[in-house]
Amino acid sequence: MNSNNKLVLHGHLLVLALLFAGCASQPSRHPAYLHALSDLRSARWMLEHRPGDAAVGMHESDAVNEIDRAISEIKRAAVDDGKNIHDHPSADLPHDYRGRLHKAADLLRKVRADTYREEDNPDARGLRDRALGHVDAALHATEQAIHDVEVGR
Repeated sequence: MNSNNKLVLHGHLLVLALLFAGCASQPSRHPAYLHALSDLRSARWMLEHRPGDAAVGMHESDAVNEIDRAISEIKRAAVDDGKNIHDHPSADLPHDYRGRLHKAADLLRKVRADTYREEDNPDARGLRDRALGHVDAALHATEQAIHDVEVGR
């Protein structure tokens, strides 16, 4: 093989190597699992640290249980996607007790929006979908607690 052919061959190999390297470094289009986990943990904390009567406490307890289930599913999906589930971004927590229910509901809506994105990992789709079901149930229970507080139950 002459030197011109070797140069062309090496050039083609270099181009192929750069193409493969570019493909490997492209981030996947996975849902924002780490942000969702942080928001779920914050919502859980707000629900657990808000004093209230027994009726509200029941709804809050239901919401916390659903949040725990959602956290479990999202952690599994995040691990499947190679995310570091030990990364805990800080959260902005309201100081007033009444606002915590509303903030928890807002966070649950944000989790739903962040998590309900295209998932290109087929193994994680079922985990994501189950997590969304738990988020929806937690949001429903939180909204019931807000309603009970507003009507004075």
